[in-house]
Amino acid sequence: MYHNRRNFIKKSSLALAGSGAAFLFPMELLATLRKKVGPNDQINVGLIGCKGMGFSDLTSMLKISETNVMALCDVDEAVLKARTEDLGKAGIKKPLWYRDYRKLLENKDIDVVIIGTPDHWHCLQLTDALMAGKDVYCEKPIANSIQESNIMLNYVSASDRMVQIGQWQRSQPHFVDAINFVHSGKLGNIRLAKAWAYQGWMKPVPVVADSAAPEGVNYKMWLGPAPERAFNANRFHFNFRWFWDYAGGLMTDWGVHLLDYALYGMKAGTPKSVMALGGKFAYPNDASETPDTLQTVFEYDGFSILWEHATGIDGGNYGRNHGIAFIGNNGTLVVDRNGWEVIPEEEFAGWGKKGTPKMEAVSYDKGNSSGLDLHTANFIDAVKSRDGSKLNAPIKVGYDAALVSHMGNVAFKTGNRIYWDEASGKFKEEEANKLITANYQNGWKLPML
Repeated sequence: MYHNRRNFIKKSSLALAGSGAAFLFPMELLATLRKKVGPNDQINVGLIGCKGMGFSDLTSMLKISETNVMALCDVDEAVLKARTEDLGKAGIKKPLWYRDYRKLLENKDIDVVIIGTPDHWHCLQLTDALMAGKDVYCEKPIANSIQESNIMLNYVSASDRMVQIGQWQRSQPHFVDAINFVHSGKLGNIRLAKAWAYQGWMKPVPVVADSAAPEGVNYKMWLGPAPERAFNANRFHFNFRWFWDYAGGLMTDWGVHLLDYALYGMKAGTPKSVMALGGKFAYPNDASETPDTLQTVFEYDGFSILWEHATGIDGGNYGRNHGIAFIGNNGTLVVDRNGWEVIPEEEFAGWGKKGTPKMEAVSYDKGNSSGLDLHTANFIDAVKSRDGSKLNAPIKVGYDAALVSHMGNVAFKTGNRIYWDEASGKFKEEEANKLITANYQNGWKLPML
């Protein structure tokens, strides 16, 4: 392992590249940023799941010259070819290719694993990576069920490996500044926090017939522990998010990011109760399964957290298509990926009259920092120092956000207000508890500690 066979680099800071969006970073520019590093100082990285966010994570990590991509793993050979070509534009030689992530984990020269696969794979791949002695950067949400989330938390807690969850807003300076303001008490008593994602770009997922899997795709491996089904293009690659077998829709996609900050700002844990209303109201006849419109209320002592999402609409709260709002007696703080502001409350001076503001208005933009770059740099810093306390999004951050998001989906599926029993870690309703567990198929076994 890296920490045993190499001397640690003692630098506390990491060189970060640029301020552009790491998600669309030009590979040719990456070539100009990387400096030569001796083999003994390199951190060898393997990527599992190369199509989408996983490759963005890798690209971001490669802005740190000490990182070296050693291996790519994907069930789709076309993706492996395309990503290898992309890396070639950055002057990076062809990595090793794997079609089965377990073979990648057997490579003892790999120090760090990035998990960028669909949600239904995260639990198996994270726990297997820990058992193989790897440090892990795992995409959010951490799991596709509450049971898997519990297992992953237990595995990481029992390990000495560094594990960062891809909730990169935890490293975004303006989000951190906004929460510090919330915690300052200046907003007064906060009775409601709400988070929302209104996604106007999302169009219907057209119904298409089942077909043979594309040439070069190991579809059986893609399914893994998910139920056996005929191949359908709608369920493959990006759109897997909208099918319950593999993910939890917008609630666990955007919700994990934004509810995380609602929880953080309110210093909140698990809710007392959850209720959710919604459905397929925008595109009732498209191929997706998860709700395109949803409102979810999480009950806490003294306040509530509200989640809203809608597809095909950009007109969200406060003129923002996504964000988190903390509504206090003195004012409301609203934050999204573009910045944050405080909207003061006014003393009531009579109908139609302008009152005295209870606090000063505040407005900040996001600056020029890339949250993803800062997040991957924070992870590599922890890998080098072997200090898990440095991690901005350790497993507990990912766990808390995933748990609450899955609770919201369970409430939606039951159609009832459901109550959480903190002592047992279960709902008080048996119907809801049936939706806690993972349903592994095709010979795959749920990992147990």
